[in-house]
Amino acid sequence: MSGFCIKPSTRSADETIFRETVNAGDYWLYELKQGNVLRIVDLEGNQAVDTLFFNAADPHDRYSAVDTLRAQGNVYLTAGSRLLAQSGATLVEIVADTCGRHDTLGGACASESNMIRYALDKRFMHSCRDSFLLALAENNTVLSKRDIGHNVNFFMNVPVTPEGGLSFADGISEPGKYVEMQAAMDVIVLVSNCPQLNNPCNAYNPTPVEMLVWTH
Repeated sequence: MSGFCIKPSTRSADETIFRETVNAGDYWLYELKQGNVLRIVDLEGNQAVDTLFFNAADPHDRYSAVDTLRAQGNVYLTAGSRLLAQSGATLVEIVADTCGRHDTLGGACASESNMIRYALDKRFMHSCRDSFLLALAENNTVLSKRDIGHNVNFFMNVPVTPEGGLSFADGISEPGKYVEMQAAMDVIVLVSNCPQLNNPCNAYNPTPVEMLVWTH
């Protein structure tokens, strides 16, 4: 149930084909080719990185938390986890992880959750759903808001309570921790580097992350 596995990477940052820092509140849209490896680095610690995955050949075949958790028998993602599409095909596999555990149940913050979790006047604060929608509006993509479904929250700590509920707890990541995944097919990756200012899990201070890509 804990799903905690630490596995460092052997890849060198000097050999990347792509490297970019994504500020808190910004999105990142990228197509990984089959075999490419993506590393997400939590530069300052305890930053939530909300991430969507799509089969590039059929973008409506997107990441499924239900199929992923059922296949691996664990509610957390860690090194060795395969992230499955709705078709059952593997999108990416986590091949290295120095944080050790990631959430795929808590969902992305939105105007509705800002209002319910925090206060009515927080409704119109920037959210991850806003970032996802902005990415689709600003880029020539076949995706639409109906394709914004299950997402992974890399570095986010969302323990499951004994009663089966979710609790948003202090993060377990630290500055420089990373997660690395290899594409099993051509995959569209859409990231919202969470802008949330109301959650004590990140000390009310969302921070940048770094994205690195290797050919293999």
